[in-house]
Amino acid sequence: MELLKSTWHWSISGFIIGMVLLLLTYFGKNFGMSSNLRSLCSMTGIGKRFPFFDWDWKAQRWNLTVVVGAMLGGYFAVHFLSDASNVAINSETIQQLSEMGIESPNGKLLPEALFGNSVWSSAKLISILIFGGFLIGFGSRYAGGCTSGHAISGLSNLQKPSLKAVIGFFIGGLIMSHFVLPLLF
Repeated sequence: MELLKSTWHWSISGFIIGMVLLLLTYFGKNFGMSSNLRSLCSMTGIGKRFPFFDWDWKAQRWNLTVVVGAMLGGYFAVHFLSDASNVAINSETIQQLSEMGIESPNGKLLPEALFGNSVWSSAKLISILIFGGFLIGFGSRYAGGCTSGHAISGLSNLQKPSLKAVIGFFIGGLIMSHFVLPLLF
């Protein structure tokens, strides 16, 4: 168990991701999480009103299984395999976040200031979470995929649109963290 709880070298997880991608390529599948939003919406029958959601979601059942596996894996990792002492964040980052009112993680996955129960008493934070969720959910579909789909699957298949998307993701992340986030908090 100690081996599973410890931090793994990047090459081990990289090798595992590479093997998964080879298997998916062999079976003619593409990895990505945001396409599941389209599948879930299609399952509701909303495709009758919006053509974007009118497609055969049953062909993507395997990808819905990936989502369920990711959720279960995350649950087991957090509750049975995590070690809070492994979380190492740059001290300058912790200082900058504390200046914005966001506390140090102290072994938590998410900061209480953004994801704690106190969020429900702040219209500003609720608005930020809803708007951010909308931008991530529909924005990733508009971009033709999410960061995992483009950065992991698309780049490994040498797709130019994925390279452009990943560059855009990084630029957007830098703009958000250095300019927009300080304005919000």
